[in-house]
Formats: sequence, structure tokens, C-alpha cells
Amino acid sequence: MQFGAIIIGDEIMSGKRQDKHMATVIATLRERGLELAWCQYLADEPDLITATLKRTLAGADVVFSFGGIGATPDDHTRQCAADALGVTLALHPDADTEIRARFGAEITPQRLKMGEFPLGSRIIPNPYNRIPGFSVNHHHCLPGFPQMAWPMMAWVLDHQYRELFAAGSVAEDAIIVRGAGESMLIDLMNSCLERHPGLKVFSLPHMSDQDRYIELGVRGDAARIAAAMRELQDGVTALGFRWAATVEAGR
Repeated sequence: MQFGAIIIGDEIMSGKRQDKHMATVIATLRERGLELAWCQYLADEPDLITATLKRTLAGADVVFSFGGIGATPDDHTRQCAADALGVTLALHPDADTEIRARFGAEITPQRLKMGEFPLGSRIIPNPYNRIPGFSVNHHHCLPGFPQMAWPMMAWVLDHQYRELFAAGSVAEDAIIVRGAGESMLIDLMNSCLERHPGLKVFSLPHMSDQDRYIELGVRGDAARIAAAMRELQDGVTALGFRWAATVEAGR
């Protein structure tokens, strides 16, 4: 089961605001031994959001969507999710309870609209202001505000996907290689992939006026990382290049 993210908002696409969600999604998943497989940014365009959700809802990925679940005219995610599923929007009874508890005598029809979710949805509690998000299948739609969205994402992971934490434990290790070009390491990398299917082997060149090196590493199942890294280390040595652990190299 892979994890994906959809980040919605004209303010991000126009550059008015810088996205902070993706980095936090990666960190939140990594804390639980999981990994982000993909991320997509969308403008506040209903047809685009609906088409994207229709495609992703047809798959098996766990998807976190950020933004567009408020009550202003540019908040389209609730309706787009309903359209993608072919269902209607309706005030969720649990959302009704939460929103009324939040606003009390100041409740308005506009505020209750924020609790209208696609039929069959489950609510995601919002510890910041009690206005919930919603889940449909393995899609989880959250507010765009980080102080609300991030703890809500953590809640979903800890309450719905805890069984994946150990099974999907993801780790990464790398070494610093000096004196080699990337092309000189390709055969070694391919050999490692063949011997350790399911892992990812990566190389990241770093170039500056002060230093040049390649960060060579492996990412994947935590239980299999050590063996693959030993193979890379031995292979780099056999090729006649110098290497050091990232900690030893100060990277």
C-alpha cells in the first residue's frame, strides 16, 4: 500500500504562498517507518480536482488531500470528491455535532456547510477548532491550514494504518564516495538492485567549489538495508574509490 498527497490551492500554484505540507507529510510518514510515493499540486479548478480524485479513488493508495474543504466559493474539494464518487453531499451527523459544539448559539447555515461531506464519509476530528475533515475509502481530506491538517493526518495514520507501521518499516543509509563519477557506479548499482529486489538504490551528486562527491545509498525495507549497503561499500572499494559513512564525512 503506497501513500500519496494532493495539495490544493491557487495561492501555492501562483507562488503567493510556499507549500509546507509535503515536507511534513514525508516526516510524519517517516516517523512511522512509512514513505511518500507521490505528491501532486492542483489549482482550485473543480474539473481538475474531480478528475484527479476520480483517478486516485480508483486505485489502492492511501491519499492525503490538503485544502479546499472550507465554505468559501473557492473551496471545491468536498463537492469534487462527491462528484468523483458519484454521490451527493450531505451534512454528516457527527460533523453537525462537532460544529454546533464549536459555535454554539453562533451557528449559521454557512458554518454547517463545512460538515457537508460525500455520502458514506467518516469524519476526521480536528483538535484545533472541532471543524472536521473527512475520509472516503483510503482518501483523507484535510484543511489547508497546517496547524489543523498535520495533527489530523497523524491521527488518521495512528488510528487507521497502525498495522502497516512495522510491516512497511522504511529506512535509508548512504555513503559518501569521492573520486568517482556517477557513470562509474552504474554497474555496481544495477548489480545491487538485481541482488536486492524491492529496494531502491540512489546516487546524489554534490558539486561545489569546495567539494565534490556522490552520496550513494539504499532505501527500503529496514531489515534488508544493511546487507545491500555492505555490497555497495565492498563494490566501491573494489573499484578503487574512497568512501566514508555519511556521519564520518560530516554530511
